[in-house]
Order: sequence, then structure tokens, then C-alpha cells
Amino acid sequence: MSKSKTRKTAIILCISIILMLVSAVATMVIQTGGGSITIKELHWETDSGFAMDGWLFIPGGATAENPAPGIVTSHGMYNNKGMQDANFVELARRGYVVLAQDMPSHGESDNVNNVGLVTSGLYQSVKVLADLPYVDKSRIGITGHSMGGMSCNAAIELDNQAEEQLISAVLLNCADATYVDADGAWTNIYGSRDAGIMAAQYDEFFMQDTDENGNTTLPKDYVQYNNAQSFLYFGTDPTGQELRQADTVYYETIDGREAVRVIYNPAITHPWAHFSQRATSAVISFFEETLGAPNPLPADDQIWQVKEAFNLVGLIGFGMFITCFTLLMVKTPFFASLGREEPVAPRTVSGKGKAWFWGSLLLGAIFGSAVYIPIMLNAKTFTVFYDGWPQSSPWGVCLWAAACGLFAILSMVVSYFAFGKKNGLNLKEVGVRISLPQLGKTILLAAIVICVAFGCVFFTDYFFKADFRIWVLAVKTFAVDKVAVAVFPYAVFFLVYYVGNSVALNCFNYNDIGGKHRWINTIIVAVAAVLPAVVLLLMQYLPFFAGGDLMFRDANMQVVWLFPMLVVLPVAAIISRKIYRATNNPYLPGIILGIIVTMISCSNTLTWSPT
Repeated sequence: MSKSKTRKTAIILCISIILMLVSAVATMVIQTGGGSITIKELHWETDSGFAMDGWLFIPGGATAENPAPGIVTSHGMYNNKGMQDANFVELARRGYVVLAQDMPSHGESDNVNNVGLVTSGLYQSVKVLADLPYVDKSRIGITGHSMGGMSCNAAIELDNQAEEQLISAVLLNCADATYVDADGAWTNIYGSRDAGIMAAQYDEFFMQDTDENGNTTLPKDYVQYNNAQSFLYFGTDPTGQELRQADTVYYETIDGREAVRVIYNPAITHPWAHFSQRATSAVISFFEETLGAPNPLPADDQIWQVKEAFNLVGLIGFGMFITCFTLLMVKTPFFASLGREEPVAPRTVSGKGKAWFWGSLLLGAIFGSAVYIPIMLNAKTFTVFYDGWPQSSPWGVCLWAAACGLFAILSMVVSYFAFGKKNGLNLKEVGVRISLPQLGKTILLAAIVICVAFGCVFFTDYFFKADFRIWVLAVKTFAVDKVAVAVFPYAVFFLVYYVGNSVALNCFNYNDIGGKHRWINTIIVAVAAVLPAVVLLLMQYLPFFAGGDLMFRDANMQVVWLFPMLVVLPVAAIISRKIYRATNNPYLPGIILGIIVTMISCSNTLTWSPT
């Protein structure tokens, strides 16, 4: 890079650091209510023999003399406590003491070996909350999304067996209630507690019933069928009863107490529930109705979106930092041999060269789209116990990534021998061939960039209780055990894709299509990278939103995993191209991105213990 470009890169690096700091400070200010809410990270040993972790939000008005109602919030499967930010931000600012838990085998909590122990964790959090002097034990609520909702049901069962019942209100978020007992009879396990359901009309996993002909119903029709109606009728047989409605609170006196039943029914999907103004309004309204907020605010008075916006600012800064820090490091004396004074120029192609370019991109997209579902359905990617690998979700995704990477490598081999070699493609000139000393420096620099980049994440977490995220994509801290888990096979398989893809898009597909506008080529390869995810998501959801069922009902969870890729895949392609132009080295961005994506994947999922 020239001196002027180096100076510009240094300025952008400073801007990226400022963006991450602004993101962290703004997140802290919002989460603490400008200093009126204390946040503590708790790590406690449960009476089941495993440790759990959570963030405790303590409003200033909650004291031993004036205890406040308390609420446990729980994320769903393959997530972590940060995914409940809409709920813990809004509930804490309304005066509730909130404990946002990491379920067992998630986040910073200990790993367990079966799903039963995972769902048992929420009641452990309830007991922690009940022991706090500034929590009103007579007003403790719980809410959980997806498996967090299943954990709520498990907590109710455990609470029913306890000598002293601790839970007074429960809101299931995108999770079915317990409708019938072991004999199939309608039941009310919630008793005199207040209970509600946040039932998404386009839920991919729950809210299905059976109609009069024995056919499975769609989630959007959930409220009109027997399961929902029995719930609204407090666990009794709804046959012959007047149809009860969504978004209406129903009351009945049970054991001398007036109990509540309500179903909220927003037109959203399952994963959208923890990124939804409507779903958050349901949570606020429910607990205002059942526990009473010490600092009541209208349900639509929400600021968590501002936090998410600043989290996104930090995420953008994180991506900019990776790119600019790498580019500046290649200007240091030790790594200078990896850099170039002038950016790599695109290759000129015409005729058959353009056909190979478009053909390889199209075939790659078709292959990626075609093999995703078969791999996911045949590789134990959704398990409820340790079954070969500790993390089943990254296992499936990295298998697919490796398959796509191997296809890209095969395509490059065919392209080179069938066309490129005879048309002047020099593998050394474009960076495919690299000496061992240069490869060693490449690996060392990649390791430094990865460590420093995640150092920024750990810094923001330690000082500000913040990370960088948007919706289902989160760059967060991780414990040492996640590093050990990530090494094999996940990192190896992700590297096959990210290194192979970097070589393909830079050494074979960086050409003059777009003319003087070189960014057009970058946009084309970025779109090609994300196209399989876009195609599969459209195939899955367009029929669903049109009133039919999901296209891939048997792979509904695995298709949800494609949402983060809508950001990761194109951004990775753009970062890869930026680094390649300054280094003529496709392996450097490939290794950096492969390891970073591995750690993002392995720190945001469920980890089974083998014993």
C-alpha cells in the first residue's frame, strides 16, 4: 500500500475502534438505565451438581425494605442469555429484578449430557432469584423462548412438587403449553398461577394441532383449535364452549385466587420473537397484568431497538477492525513481505473466460443449495444428547461448508487445466502458489489478528457487559472449553470452505467484469456466496407466508441456521477481497475468516458433555 492508503487505513482502523467503544458504552448506558440499574454476572453451583451463569439486573428501587417482583428470562436452544436482551432491557427498566440465565450446556453455564438437565436449569434460576432479599417471593415470574419455554413447563412441574411454590406467573414464548396429562386428558398444570403463551402465527416448531379430520393444522390457525382453547379455558375440555380469542385476558378463580390465561398471537416467525416489538409488548403486557410493574410504562414504550442498533454499530466496527488491522500489520517490517505496494489488479477476461466465471459461480450456488438439506438430515445435526460430536449445529454447518469448499477446489482444478493454464493463468502470480516461509508468516499473522480482534470483544464484555450482535448473529466471549471444542472438526472443516472460497473468488474470479468499477466484481462474488442461503430461505418461507406449510418441515431447525449466513457469507467475501488486493495472498483472509466464523459458531450454540 502507498503511504496515503496506509494513512487512510489507519484512520479507518481508529474509526472501527471508536465504533466498538461507542457500541459498548451505549449498550451499557441502555442496559443500566443510565446508571439506575445494577448489572451483576452470577455464576452459581446448582443442587443438581452443575454450575450456571446469568446476568442479574437490579433496579435502584429494589431493596430489602421494598422488594420488587422478579422474573427469570431464558433463551432457546442453540442460543445464550444475550438473546433475551429485548426482554431484560424492558423488564428491568420497569422495575423488575431480572435474571437472564444461560441454560445448562449454553453460554457460560456448565455442559450437561442430556436435554432433561438442560430444561431443569430454569427452576435452579428461580430458586436463586427467590433467595435474594430485594425480590418479592410472592411475585416471581418466568418466561422462556422455544426450549426456554419448555424449561418453563419443566419448572412448573418441579414447582408443583416443591413444599413451597415459588412461581406465580409464566409466559411461554413460542412454546406449547402442557395441555394434557399422561393419560391424554385435558389438564391444568399451571393451577392458580397466571399463565400465557406468545404464539407466533408463523412458528416453525410449535403451535400445531389436529383438526376434526385428523389433519395437522397450521400455526396461524392455532388459537381456534382445542389445545389453545383448553388452555384459555384453564385446562378443561373446550368442546361445545364459545370460541375464546387471542390477545384477550381471561380470568377464573382457582383455589381462592383469581388466575389469568391469555394467548398473544403476533404475525411473526419463531426466531423473530426475540427481535420483535410485538413479542416484547406481549411480555411487558403479561407481567404488568400479572405481577405489576414497580415503574409501569406503556407496552409500546421500548428502547431495546436502540441497544440493538448500537450492537450492530459494534459488529460493523468489528468487521472493519479485522480488515484494517490486517492491512496495517502487513506494513510492519516482519510481515512486510506479505504486502504489496500497489493493489492487485483484476485480470482481463473475455469470451470463454467470462463463461467460466459465470458458470463456476452458478454451479457453486446450485451445488450449495442442493446439498444443504441432505447433509443436515443425514449427519446428526440436531441431537438431544452427545452423539459423536459435542456440538451438533456447527457440525452440520461446517460439513456443508466443507462440501462447498471442496466443490470450489474441484471447480478451480477443472477450470485451471481446461482453460486457465492455456490462457496464461499463472498460479504463482495470482497467489495460489506460496512458499513455506510465507505460509508460516501467513499463519502467524492470522493468529495475531484473530487474537487481537477477539481481545476487543473480551474487553467490551469485561468492562461494559456488551458484545456485538444483530438478531441471531452474535460475536461474543467464550470460555477455554469452547476453544478446545472448536479445534476439531469444526475449525478444520470451516477452513476448507473459507480458504477454498478465498482462493476461488480472488485468484480465479477476480476479473475486469464491471470495467473500471472493480466493486461490481466484488458484489457479484459476494452475492454468489450467499445465494444458496437466500434460495433455501425463500423456498422455505414463501409457501409458509402464503398460507401453506414449510417447504422443508423435517429440516425446520436447520433452515433457521441459515439466517446468520445472510450476513456472514457476503461480508466474508468482501473482507477477503479487501485483504487479497493488498497482499496477493488468498490464504491470509481465508484462515482469519475461517477461525473467526468457527469461534462465532461454537460460542453461540449448545455443547453436550460426553458424560
